[in-house]
Amino acid sequence: MMRQYELVERVLAYNPKADEALLNKAYVYGMQKHGSQTRASGDPYFAHPLEVAAILTELKLDDATIAVALLHDTLEDTDATRAEIDEMFGTEIGQIVDGLTKIERLNLMSREEAQAENLRKLLLAISQDVRVLLVKLADRLHNMRTLEFMPMHKRGRIAQETMDIYAPLAGRMGMQDMRSELEDLSFKSLHPEHYAAITGRLAAMEQSHREIITEIRTELENYLSEKGIKAEVSSRLKSAWSIFSKIERKAIALEQLSDMIGFRVIVDTIDECYHTLGVVHTKWKVVPGRFKDYISVPKHNDYRSIHTTIVGPSRERVELQIRTHEMHAIAEYGIAAHALYKEAISGDMGRLEAESQAYNWLRTTIAHLTQGDNPEEFVEHTKLELFQDQVFCFTPRGRLIALPRGATPIDFAYAVHTDVGDSCVGCKINGAVMPLITQLHSGDEVEIMRDPDHVPPPNWENIAVTGKARSAIRRAVRIGAQQRAHSLGEQVLMAVLERENLTLTDEDVAALAARLDQPGRKEMLVEVGEGTITAEDLSREAAALKGKRRRKSKLSLPVGDNAEGWFSLRQGELFKFRMPGGQHSSVKRFAALVGFDFNMPVSVSREGVVPGDRLVGILHQSGTMTVYPIDSDALAHYHDQDVGWIDVRWDLAGNTDRLHKVAISMHSANRPGALAQISSAIAACDANISNLVMRALANDFHELIFELEVRDLAQLTDVLATLKRTPGLTKVQRATVLQASAITGMEGVFETKLDTEQ
Repeated sequence: MMRQYELVERVLAYNPKADEALLNKAYVYGMQKHGSQTRASGDPYFAHPLEVAAILTELKLDDATIAVALLHDTLEDTDATRAEIDEMFGTEIGQIVDGLTKIERLNLMSREEAQAENLRKLLLAISQDVRVLLVKLADRLHNMRTLEFMPMHKRGRIAQETMDIYAPLAGRMGMQDMRSELEDLSFKSLHPEHYAAITGRLAAMEQSHREIITEIRTELENYLSEKGIKAEVSSRLKSAWSIFSKIERKAIALEQLSDMIGFRVIVDTIDECYHTLGVVHTKWKVVPGRFKDYISVPKHNDYRSIHTTIVGPSRERVELQIRTHEMHAIAEYGIAAHALYKEAISGDMGRLEAESQAYNWLRTTIAHLTQGDNPEEFVEHTKLELFQDQVFCFTPRGRLIALPRGATPIDFAYAVHTDVGDSCVGCKINGAVMPLITQLHSGDEVEIMRDPDHVPPPNWENIAVTGKARSAIRRAVRIGAQQRAHSLGEQVLMAVLERENLTLTDEDVAALAARLDQPGRKEMLVEVGEGTITAEDLSREAAALKGKRRRKSKLSLPVGDNAEGWFSLRQGELFKFRMPGGQHSSVKRFAALVGFDFNMPVSVSREGVVPGDRLVGILHQSGTMTVYPIDSDALAHYHDQDVGWIDVRWDLAGNTDRLHKVAISMHSANRPGALAQISSAIAACDANISNLVMRALANDFHELIFELEVRDLAQLTDVLATLKRTPGLTKVQRATVLQASAITGMEGVFETKLDTEQ
């Protein structure tokens, strides 16, 4: 295992101004926190962060990034906290370490959902600070180097995830060396027999072609020197995975490949790149169709180089890559070679985005990916965006649009703008009208023909290649279907009302929606249009609503002191009451019916109400009244009962500092410290716990029901929002009446009374 001073010396070798104290403190802290933990190989766990740091020193990264490498697993695998790391190393390092920490997987999350949520968190963190990506790739590279120590059933999953996500991500950032090693290590695990065959062939070829390689390199250097060009010529073998994928893609045998060995020609300036190209093409014959100029049109990962293939010395086909030293550094190390790191201002994300096309592409792609509708779509779209090779097309005004290989004009339209995609009805490619299913090629000029009233058909989703286009098509189709269903639902409602000779006000329609368990008029009409709610359901509930209105109109309350009809009751000092609509007649009949008097008992529903809640009162035939929040689930029970529905409002004169009890519920993972974490979150909002009920939902999951004391709805909303952000909690909400009843009425349940001053 690397010693502390060895790591510091590595960093000082390329950055003499590095913060030695920071590196030493991170080394000691990481070693202490990981303590006696070991890896699957049996090595001390801290050897892993050290190796990650060593990989990053090879990229010559800043001391803060090296410190993050030493700390990157502390939040996830030790008792370290974010607050502790922020205090010791600063919020910048704490934020990067947190971005590298996986979200805790709960029982309600499948492996796929957990993978998607962790990937989403990682990409969002990368969009804020690209150093998160560099540490994560180094972390994955070391894990792949030691993959043989993992259980067999995990190797394939980890290798496939590396091949699908991390290797392409390294490639998109221009880090070709790291990408090649990740791909080859994954290939070795996924297809060991193919890997052994190809690497064996490469080793034999390198041995047998050693003299030819030396001859070609010497002749190229000498000839370029004669023409006044100082060049460094080196040879390289293609990676095992790139050879295998080419064999698979072209359906050819290994023996038929002719470009497994390539040569790089590195010169000082861009002018010398093109001078070298001219000299080489003049001296040797060119293989047609094998020329690409990535200096004029760089790839999206900032890669720049000239590619050409010639029939060179010894009549061998020679693949050449011509580039400058700066281009070569970016080709090998990608975004890690960016000048911003050398200036130690890597936190300037705006400037990095402007100067690095790769990082600009990444942030734009992440913005599109995070709009996915569900975790499975997110992972699918991420793979599509990262893995596909690219083609470069142009708008009529010359704007360059990069798309995955196999993309169609539909993908092009959505890449320009979502509105352009939604309104696309046709296209011209290089001036000729072409079908929308046409695959685009590099250099195509694409003009989109539009109709503002057009709605994309569902089958476009099968034609589109990019995740952005597919998501936008799916969203547009869903919105269009909802609009059609809403229109049809409106027609059905009008027909039902006409048939039943009913008239409903807007308030009546809202009440009708509530009776049908819909949040509002729009949602109800969409359900009617889709057939989920039938015309018979509408007719029955509308008629019942009118009948209930007639019954309730027989009930009335006395007129209060003001013109609006509000009055007080002695046992309801916090509230004012009024009959809906301000009805004031039939006082004697009502009093005789329910035995009304101003001493009528007034109670609050078991789930509790707080200032800020909209309220409703239920006047029972027994002569008692219960006050409910307007959205209480218990109110559905009274829809068809002969009770009075009373308007209620708060009357807090002289009681503004009073605390009010309310019940909340949540699901929590059963783990040490969970209850303390929840209590701390509630206390942080200045709320008080007066009672608690716990019941097991599964061996490792509990339902918790708290009775809190809060001032008002704003404080309660703050408590709920804080708990929803607390790890390990789900379904945080106000409790139902049935759940709240457990606080005082459930038997056989573990119940804990908490000190109200705790």
